[in-house]
Amino acid sequence: MTYAIDPELLPWLDMLPAVTLTDHEALLSARSSMAQLAEVLPACEPAQPLDVRDTAVPGPSDAPDVPVRVYAPANRTAAAPGLLYIHGGGFVMGDLDTFDAHLLRLVDELGIVIVSVDYRLAPEHPFPAPVEDCYAALAWVAAKAGELGIDPARLGVAGESAGGGLAAAVALLARDRGGPELSFQYLGIPELDDRLATPSMRAYTDTPVWNRPNAIFSWTSYLGAEPGGADVSPYAAPSRATDLAGLPPAFVTTCQFDPLRDEGIDYAQRLAHAGVPVDLRLYPGTFHGSSLVETAAVSRRMFADELDALRRGLGIES
Repeated sequence: MTYAIDPELLPWLDMLPAVTLTDHEALLSARSSMAQLAEVLPACEPAQPLDVRDTAVPGPSDAPDVPVRVYAPANRTAAAPGLLYIHGGGFVMGDLDTFDAHLLRLVDELGIVIVSVDYRLAPEHPFPAPVEDCYAALAWVAAKAGELGIDPARLGVAGESAGGGLAAAVALLARDRGGPELSFQYLGIPELDDRLATPSMRAYTDTPVWNRPNAIFSWTSYLGAEPGGADVSPYAAPSRATDLAGLPPAFVTTCQFDPLRDEGIDYAQRLAHAGVPVDLRLYPGTFHGSSLVETAAVSRRMFADELDALRRGLGIES
């Protein structure tokens, strides 16, 4: 198929990583490409001093500790909003370095504390390991809010792609387990539905960066079984949740030529029907991961919208 991709994005298509997930060897190659991409992305030079440290937090029961990276303004004098951030990578790729520059920019712009989670990856560690790692990190952040300089009343969760799906799942777990209380959820181009049945998922078999074949491999790896089964947990695939009431306010982003587009739109609609305040954005001419082209006007708009959403969702005064 041909796609009406934003003209500013077109020249970059050949420079973005070609992610083709077919088997274990292809996955190892994709992981290597993702690591190399993180090394060549534009660096962030913060305008203010930031403290960045790596540590590990207690993992789920009978599981190893979870590595995290903590970002904070160096000279803060009062408690700041906190954000648990979950990286993308189709449940099978990514680490703390993948979105490092992006998180530095967020902390520099917003003055918040971010805790980024290096959750275990599938297929080596299928569901529930990744989401339980993320929930364990959230529990640690809430318990250590005072030490971290976080205002517990302004604690949110955010993620991109598979990280957006994990963020939605963490919000469901926090509601159903009675805490920690979240004030906001940012779901960036989220991967939410293993049934692979939406119009965009059926149609976009050859879109840049992410497509239906990759999604099939992603969900098969994460679930440890063929996707679309009858007994898939909503904490694995949040689109399976039948009750979305009582979840924190949400900001959901989608890209036009992304197989994940329609599941993001549907989830936002269902949140609204459940009485959850939700803001949904669909960016024209974009594809999954196109925001990596930071110079494009649509990418700059996406980042500005993200900043605005976090300011409102975390109660940050302009």
